[in-house]
Order: sequence, then C-alpha cells, then structure tokens
Amino acid sequence: MTTKLTSFLVLVALLGGCSKPKPAPPPPPTVLVAPVVRQDLALFIEAVGTLDGYVNADIRARVKGYLKTQDYKDGASVKEGQLLFTIEPGEYVNAVAVARGALARAVAGKTGRQAQLERSQKLAPAGVVSKQDLDNAISAAGDSDGQVIAAQAALQQAQLNLSYTQIHAPGGGVTGLALVRIGNLVGQDGATLLTTVSQLDPIRVNFPMSEIDYVKFPDRLKKLEHRDVVWAKRQFPKLDAKELIDGIDPGIELLLADGSVYPHRGLLITANRQVDASTGTIQLQALFPNTDDTLRPGQFGRVRIQREQEGKGALAVPEKALIPVQGTYSVGVVTDDNKVHLRQVELGGTAKGLRIVNKGLAEGDRIVVDGVQKITDGAIVVAQPAPPASVAPPSASQAAAVPQPAAKN
Repeated sequence: MTTKLTSFLVLVALLGGCSKPKPAPPPPPTVLVAPVVRQDLALFIEAVGTLDGYVNADIRARVKGYLKTQDYKDGASVKEGQLLFTIEPGEYVNAVAVARGALARAVAGKTGRQAQLERSQKLAPAGVVSKQDLDNAISAAGDSDGQVIAAQAALQQAQLNLSYTQIHAPGGGVTGLALVRIGNLVGQDGATLLTTVSQLDPIRVNFPMSEIDYVKFPDRLKKLEHRDVVWAKRQFPKLDAKELIDGIDPGIELLLADGSVYPHRGLLITANRQVDASTGTIQLQALFPNTDDTLRPGQFGRVRIQREQEGKGALAVPEKALIPVQGTYSVGVVTDDNKVHLRQVELGGTAKGLRIVNKGLAEGDRIVVDGVQKITDGAIVVAQPAPPASVAPPSASQAAAVPQPAAKN
C-alpha cells in the first residue's frame, strides 16, 4: 500500500512538472493622441445645382414653308438681330402683292363713294336727291372706309408673314444644333422648333436650400429684392478682387463635376415664393460671370455658401477619431494615467476632415486620433503624440479646392 501511494505521488509530481506556464498578458496598445483645441473653421451650405442660360430663346418657324437656308454655324455665338434661317418666301411675296391690289381697289372705291356722297349732299337741299338716296350714299361712304381699313390690315398681315420667312436672333448668345435641316417643311402643324439661343454671360444656377437653413438665415434672402442682372454684373469685379458685397457677402462658390472650383464667384439673385413641402427645400437662383462661355446649360455643379458667424472658435476633432455607436458618436479621452474613457459627444458641422463638437469635450482634452479600433472603455494604452499634420485644419487653398459637406442640424 505504501509503495502504491509513493508511485502515485511521483506520477502527480511528474505531470505537474510538465504543465505549461500561463502566457503573459499582451502589452497595452499604442495609439496616437492629440489635444482638443479651438480653431476657426469655414462651414458651408452646399447643394447640387443645375446650370442654365440666363435667357433661353426657342427659335421657331412661325409660317409654313420649306426651309431654304441656315445662316449660322451650329453652336456658334450670334449677335442680336443676326439672320439664322430663311424659309422659301415666294408664297408670301405673292400674298403681299395680292393684299396691295386689294388695298388699291378699296382706296379707289372709297374715292368714288366719297365723290357720290358729296354730290348727293349738294343736291339734297334742292330736292333733286331723295333722303333715301342721301342715306345710301352716306352708308356706302362709311362702308368704303371700313374696306380700306380691312385691306390695310390684310396687307400688314401679309407683310408680317413675309418677314417671318427670315428668322433672326432675338438676342445675343450661343446657338444650339439645328433641329431641322435645309429642304424640310416647317410650320406645317404649328411653330416648328428650329434651335435655341442661350445667353450664357452671366449664367444662371438653380439649386435648393433646406428649410432649416432658410429659417436660420432669413436675412440672406431678404436682400434679394433689388438684385437683378445689371446689379450682379456691377458686383462681379468686386468679387474677383476678393471684396465683400454690402460689406458682408463674400459671394458663393461653384464646384464643377471634376471637383475643381470655378474661378469666379457668383451671387444669389432670386428665391422661389414657397418652400416645397415634398422636399423641405426652397429653390434659389444665382448668377455667375461666364465671359468665355466655359459653363454651359445642363451642367451640374455644387454650390457652396459660407455659413455666416459659424465655426468661429469651435472645438473640432478629426472625423477619424469618432466612434459610431448605435446612431451616436463617442471619442476616446485619455487621462494622465493613460486610461481610456469613451465619452459621448454632440456634433456640429464638418470642414474637410474635421468635425465640430458642440458638447461632450473640453479644450485640452487628449483624445485618440489614430488607433480607435484598438481601444475600449477603461483600457490602458501607450499614448504617443500625433504628428501635427494629422490633426491640423486644411489650408485656405485646400478648403477652396475640396467640396465641404453641409453641417448637420
């Protein structure tokens, strides 16, 4: 019995000596931290806009006939009054001749009836002409006056129709492609659309503004009453010289489809009378200078309007420091003993990689700006200062070259 017990104890000792030691806990993760600082950020209202000519004139054939000539090059710039198309005029030349003949007959008839009336008026006192004959002469003379007026109107209409065989540009602008070619019958079933002439300088940009932004900035739209194209053209050189309009308005920017910023700023000019209940937006129009016809109707762009008095001295954090949690956002605040506390924050506007924090942080708080995927609430970390470039706000040139999302309200 003693021998068996001794053997058992020896076996337990051997097995215990073969067990592996417990692994050491992993080292704390290394993260980059930066203090929260106040800074001035440029915040913008931003919306997708569509470009359109300031004036778009549809050129239509107002009389029926075969298209005889096209007197401009497709897509060319034309001046006011320039000849664009001609319609075969023969039919209308003949109509003018017929109307002139009818007028001549009416004038001759009027002359004869007027002479008859004068004779009847002289003979009536002597009783040579009856009262009935005198009344008939007066009526005939009046009828001849009406016939002359009708003949004159018919001649004017015939001349007007003849003038419609030459179609001129109603204003200066850029022409579109001709929709009907020479030799085709036009005006058969109505006024045939031939082309469109668009005035492109300035060019109009239509875009929506949210009802929230409208409510927050009502004064911006109250200033539009006296703005028109003449006023806008006077202000464009001031904007190019970086001056403020009325001392407060820096104008608005237009970002093109490739992300580049159009080199000239524009101005709000018109607001719709109502807010669209289905979208919660109000339609606005702006004018932009377009002296070289770079912008064309149908283009899309992003309109960017700076939010006045917002983003000044704001607490901002890099967007990559935010941790989304079920519709809310938190940041990792690192204490002096390198312990992480996840703190929920309320956010404001965005400015190229930075997000304004309205509530939840204080100036000087150290937050994790790189490595947020490694942290949990209460964890110990190795905190290293983040390079300044990773938390610095964008330069003025960068801010102008990159679209800025609208702040969330």
